[in-house]
Amino acid sequence: MLSRRIIPCLDVQEGRVVKGVNFINLRDSGDPVELAARYDAMGADELVFLDITASHERREMVVEMAAMVADAVFIPFTVGGGIRTTADFKRILRAGADKIAINTVAVEHPEIISDAAEKFGSQCVVVAIDPRMVGRYPDGSPHWEVFVHGGRTPTGLDAVEWAEQVEKLGAGEILLTSMDRDGTQAGYDLELTKAVSNCVSIPVIASGGAGTPQHCYDVVTEGCADAALIASMVHDGHYTISEIKQYLLDRGVPIRILHEGN
Repeated sequence: MLSRRIIPCLDVQEGRVVKGVNFINLRDSGDPVELAARYDAMGADELVFLDITASHERREMVVEMAAMVADAVFIPFTVGGGIRTTADFKRILRAGADKIAINTVAVEHPEIISDAAEKFGSQCVVVAIDPRMVGRYPDGSPHWEVFVHGGRTPTGLDAVEWAEQVEKLGAGEILLTSMDRDGTQAGYDLELTKAVSNCVSIPVIASGGAGTPQHCYDVVTEGCADAALIASMVHDGHYTISEIKQYLLDRGVPIRILHEGN
């Protein structure tokens, strides 16, 4: 088993980190640059910043924030939200981001995945997929539908089929957020995560539902995820990244130890 990653996610709205439940009822969780520096010092493997309303409101992207974060941290970080062109990729990567996450534009214009992968490398292209379970197929298997515009708009796309397609188009990683579990701290959707992880060969970052270190353990073992995205459990001070990593290490999960004493 390759090393599994613990990745704090910072949902950004109007320059502040926010967190909600099922993509609504957002509350303020702090300054993104300050939190980034804190999680870097605590031993996070990477960071993800998502401007959660940029695609819906058609606002300018968070290039300035990316530059400030790049000056504050030494670990890789991903920025997403409001990206519409490969020129946007270039601006944010030049500002210091290591990867770019796209969701809405990937569904509306799938060719951007291939174009960005060709220009900047697949390792820079993260496709975020936000599914919600909407029923079951005749054979009884779950039907997870992909949503865009911050979870506001259904697409008719099957999440597993879309994951397979984005890999073929050149995505280097998938950020998979269960809308049903988002912010609940009730555990990841293991069935969804395993279904997507098993149908692609690129890394899958599981998101939505983390509440305890046990949840992180479950998703990188039973759920077959390559990384666990966490938010409320660290934003609210319930656990430290060191505690989560130690929990996984004690149970035989390989984890990168980035800072002495973590």
